[in-house]
Amino acid sequence: MAKSIAFNNTVLRDGHQSLAATRMTTAQMLPAAPILDSMGFHGLETWGGATIDSCLRFLGENPFERLRTLKKAAPKTPHIMLLRGQNIVQYTSFPDDVVESFVRCTAAAGCDVLRIFDALNDIRNLATAIRATKASGAHARGEICYTTSPVHTIEAFVTLGIELEKLGCDSIGIKDMSGVLAPQVAFELVSALKRKTGLPVIVHTHDTAGFAAATYLAAIDAGADVVETSIVPFANGTSQPDTLRMMELLKGNPRAVEYDRNKLIALREHFNEVYKQLSKFTSTDNERVDSDTLIYQVPGGMLSNFRNQLKEQNMTDKFEQVMKEIPYVRECLGWIPLVTPTSQIVGTQAMLNVKFGRWKQIPQQTADIALSKYGRTPGPVNADVLKLVCDRYKAQPVQGRPADALAPRMEKLRSELKAANLPTDDEACVLHAMFPREFAALHKPATPAPAPAPVHVQAAKPAPAPVPAAAAAPTGDYMRFNLTVEGYSTEVVVEDLD
Repeated sequence: MAKSIAFNNTVLRDGHQSLAATRMTTAQMLPAAPILDSMGFHGLETWGGATIDSCLRFLGENPFERLRTLKKAAPKTPHIMLLRGQNIVQYTSFPDDVVESFVRCTAAAGCDVLRIFDALNDIRNLATAIRATKASGAHARGEICYTTSPVHTIEAFVTLGIELEKLGCDSIGIKDMSGVLAPQVAFELVSALKRKTGLPVIVHTHDTAGFAAATYLAAIDAGADVVETSIVPFANGTSQPDTLRMMELLKGNPRAVEYDRNKLIALREHFNEVYKQLSKFTSTDNERVDSDTLIYQVPGGMLSNFRNQLKEQNMTDKFEQVMKEIPYVRECLGWIPLVTPTSQIVGTQAMLNVKFGRWKQIPQQTADIALSKYGRTPGPVNADVLKLVCDRYKAQPVQGRPADALAPRMEKLRSELKAANLPTDDEACVLHAMFPREFAALHKPATPAPAPAPVHVQAAKPAPAPVPAAAAAPTGDYMRFNLTVEGYSTEVVVEDLD
């Protein structure tokens, strides 16, 4: 009989990133961690992705302390993180020494498995992180970002899998961030990877389009070793399928797996309460099946923030128009997969195209994609767009691996921290490299609030609501947009408005 399938559980990372804008706190996780640890999951995804940014920016937490705390609370099950290759967990490339230091710190803090991907599937952007992971004694899981386009084929994905094996990866993950991996394609892709490589294959998808359970069943029949599930209410919709649901769907299958139902119910009850506490970050729009994702290919984690973002930009009525613009921008930029950071970049450009006209405004990050500063795009960049970018930014496309042009930074980062009277260990350096303002704010001494004077309470008119920080506001001859997608905020400056 075939070996039973195994589940990784994502509720402590992708589950709440996809359905609650990555706002679950460590305190909200801790009651569940020992139960999750006792269930025999193949792994627990607890870190990476947008969680590091969210810890610093929104929750006032040190992300490395979160990892250590969760590892202590759940010591038996391997802990998994999602790493963006040369981008680490940010939206730009970092020098090799910063990537290597981050990986060492991550492994030392308790992470056992690093899911390493590149938004463009450029193997050159994965090599340093894979090498550093292996050197740190952790498990390197090389990810294939799945998408559909004229240039994305099963043969191309399998070739990437073979290259990942050659780089020393311990396993291969199929990362279907938009939930567009059809069941039959999953069967063929998993079968081919199992046939052409000697590595375990893990399948990760989202149920945005309603495919996920069927896709997992097909992948399991093809020989996948692990699939990834979450726990309701942080499951289904733009997240992964619910663990209990997936377990029941496998009844009668020779590879069926059993996890303790009573514990799953107890976990659901706990997370129901957490979900209520995070209600301002949740949306029923992210919990329903949306077949439009098969056209737009927008990742679940992006959808959970993008609707709110458009609302803050007074563009709620333009949601469908912006979504329809996304595939056009994606094609012009070389059929890039939509995954962090490209999903944020394409989403921002689509919004600007709708607001101001196509390519009237091109932020630096869009230009960097066109100029190959993020790596090789899967297909050619539209010639007219590339010329526009080259003329506007007075630049030419990068040749070679982008990180080769980056000077080492660790010692400079250490000096900056020392000058600011902040911690100078490697953890501090890598967080400072990615989130300097947020890291500094985390270490800023709290100013004690003065004791309130006695007051008489009386009915009064409510104060005007504050303008949201993300709202566009004209300042001189340009506008600034603080855009938040997939839990990450970035400032976009739009100049020379008509």
